[in-house]
Amino acid sequence: MSLRTRFMATVIALLTVLVGAILVFVEKHEVRSMLEEEKSKAVWIASYIALQNLDPLLFLYDHESVEENIEGWIDEKLIYIAFFERNNKPFAATQVVKNNPELYRSHFLDQEVGQEGYFFDLKRLDLIGLGKEQQVLEIESPIFAEGSSMRWGAIKVGFSLKDLPQQIRKTRLTLIIIGSAGLLVGILGSLLLARGITSPLKKLVEATVNISRGDFSQKIDISAQDEVGDLARSFNEMTHRLLLARERMEATNRKLIQAEKLASIGRISAGIAHEIRNPLTSVKLNIQKIFQSEKLSELEKEHLSLSQQGIQQIEKFVKELLNYTRASELNLDWFSIEEIVEESVKMMDDSLALKNIHLIRDYQEKLPQVYVDGDKIRQVVLNILRNAYEAVDDGGEIRIVLDMIKASKKIRIEISDNGPGIRDKDKELIYEPFFTTKATGIGLGLANARKVVEQHMGTISLIKSGEKGTIFEICIPYEELK
Repeated sequence: MSLRTRFMATVIALLTVLVGAILVFVEKHEVRSMLEEEKSKAVWIASYIALQNLDPLLFLYDHESVEENIEGWIDEKLIYIAFFERNNKPFAATQVVKNNPELYRSHFLDQEVGQEGYFFDLKRLDLIGLGKEQQVLEIESPIFAEGSSMRWGAIKVGFSLKDLPQQIRKTRLTLIIIGSAGLLVGILGSLLLARGITSPLKKLVEATVNISRGDFSQKIDISAQDEVGDLARSFNEMTHRLLLARERMEATNRKLIQAEKLASIGRISAGIAHEIRNPLTSVKLNIQKIFQSEKLSELEKEHLSLSQQGIQQIEKFVKELLNYTRASELNLDWFSIEEIVEESVKMMDDSLALKNIHLIRDYQEKLPQVYVDGDKIRQVVLNILRNAYEAVDDGGEIRIVLDMIKASKKIRIEISDNGPGIRDKDKELIYEPFFTTKATGIGLGLANARKVVEQHMGTISLIKSGEKGTIFEICIPYEELK
């Protein structure tokens, strides 16, 4: 049985017991109130009838006038009346009392009763002349003469309660309707409450299942300020921490994979350097000696020049490969980031002028110095600038932005161009060694750049690349000088 079903069953059972107890209590109270009301009316009517017949009782002693008078009061509600003298002897009565002499004998008032005193009794009587048995409310009240404290006699009246069961049934039906409505409202309220409790729990269960399947991006949108809301917020915090932990683990794994790649490439590079450099040096020296000969024709010199360029290209490849695989140490010192960037730009001035490229500088003033390896950071900036230069057409635009991110204490170098951008399928591969989309190049530029930036505890990222250009962002930590 689910939590929601158990909750609903428990609430319905409790509501049923509670509503039933309330109905029983209210019904008894209502019946008691109706009896008290009937009793008050009976006492008042008995007193009024006694007052109406006071003179014939006290002064004329005319029982025939009294009997004639009281017979006129008899109806379906008031079924009998009887008067008694001071010594409790019958004085006058209606026909029902005369037909049922036992009514004369039921006299309960003593001599010491006060003017406000009375006696009442509930009886079930089968009276001659009234037909079937019925319930009767009998009231016996004393009669006092004006100005006298001595009881003269008493009056007894009998009221039929045959309508009382019907009134009780109506009251009971009304209470049942009200109780059923209250029970229905309670059940609906408990249903909404159960849904309010179980729905968030269901979300938590579903999210837990998804987390067990490896999806740590789960978030439960519950704004309730109760225990369920606290549980949801704790769950969201837990999933956030798990997501961060997984991201850190994935980053660590990537670094391990990268380190394994570097180790493998390092071993290959060492072999390449050993197997290529020595023969290549010999070929290079021999070509230089031949090139110095005066017997060479221009065509031969041209072919030798092309050979020298090929050798230089091979040497450059071996050098870049060794630079990428070696765990080189940083020569750290304090540098102005503007000077490093400007030195990189200066090395590209001739190339930029050749393509008539417009260079825009947007430098924040008073940037703090950074503790870096100036040569390596300069090479990183130069590498990104060279890529931007190769991407734009003649008359294109390159923008360099330098500013400070105070929240994370980093200097930001942003280099953007208005070239064709990088294809979506290539974005995840641009930092991989030997990946390149150029006709020339070996694909180690960005791989080396990321390695250098990460050595400085910084980040390099492609934050935009589309039809309107590419934006690379380099962030390098800085320390405020005291």
